[in-house]
Amino acid sequence: MYVGTLSFDLLLGDVHSLKEKRSVVRPIVAELQRKYAVSVAEVGGQNLHRRAEIGLAAVAGDWGHLTDVLDRCERLVAARPEVELLSVRRRLHGDDD
Repeated sequence: MYVGTLSFDLLLGDVHSLKEKRSVVRPIVAELQRKYAVSVAEVGGQNLHRRAEIGLAAVAGDWGHLTDVLDRCERLVAARPEVELLSVRRRLHGDDD
């Protein structure tokens, strides 16, 4: 069994309230869940209007499949025009850990 996590640090565009922030972050979280069947949540910066941290976790039986899913998730977030991807932290854990 292999477990991979991603942590996205995002700078949001023209957002002036927490309500506007939710309208940007929620669709990203929902699309990641729907397309890739991963666990996703906003995990940091909840009280900041223009910053968000999204955490993602995936489990797979094959190392190659896991890295492919994580790569696709990262590309999806990076391609969103309403956010700027400041950093991504990736962690991979296998049976040897």
